[in-house]
Amino acid sequence: MEIQIPDSTVQYGFVIEGSGAHNSRTIMVNELRLLLDACEAKAELEDYRAAAVGENALLKPTLSARQGTFRRLRELYGLKSTLLIFRALRDLWASDLAAQPMLALLCATARDPLLRVSAGLVQLTPFGDRLTVETLSNQVNQVFQDRYSSNSLHSMGQNLASSWQQSGHLQGRLKKVRVKVEAHPAATAYALFLGYLCGSRGDALFETGWCQLLDTPMNILREQAQVAARQGWLEYRHAGQVTDITFRHLLRDEVKEKQA
Repeated sequence: MEIQIPDSTVQYGFVIEGSGAHNSRTIMVNELRLLLDACEAKAELEDYRAAAVGENALLKPTLSARQGTFRRLRELYGLKSTLLIFRALRDLWASDLAAQPMLALLCATARDPLLRVSAGLVQLTPFGDRLTVETLSNQVNQVFQDRYSSNSLHSMGQNLASSWQQSGHLQGRLKKVRVKVEAHPAATAYALFLGYLCGSRGDALFETGWCQLLDTPMNILREQAQVAARQGWLEYRHAGQVTDITFRHLLRDEVKEKQA
């Protein structure tokens, strides 16, 4: 599985190039929860900065730790309402606690090239098989052509393994084993939305790399899309061989501009 990200998606908050945050951190689901819980849904970047650094919402022991963690959270998630992929995550975040790790993983994958590089490897690992830090490190090294030292690669491999464990794709303390994640309608809606922003439409939305990360067959994804539609997160219509999915709520500003 290779997740294709068109250049045009940068305006939505996708990040195409760079090393990403996994050279020093994981997706930090717990820290993201603390930060979003500490701020109102309509908060802006400076509000998040004030909560994380000024008020220590992340519960870090030193000022430098607060600053460093906030910087990496910003790299991973954007933390700006002008970035569609973060605003959509914020819209869906409070709806289901169980969906939050997958929402975080999907957003971070859109913004972190290192995480994206490892996604295909995770997807190709059969359920029940081990996935080692060394295998993840080697994957990074293969894609980035000997750009990093062996110590850096090992650290990246550890961080990536931890991130995939936080999302639910891996289990185990010392030996990481691939397991099937449980998808939820909020995460399904977000995966479909990311695919939509990348240019997919109709039935193809269920076949993107974003939806493949959910480890869920298409018939169940369709059921979850229907649940998401009832929640108002998307519009889902399926008749015969034609599927139409739109996102009036998550794209609300863009819809208004077209109607003006």
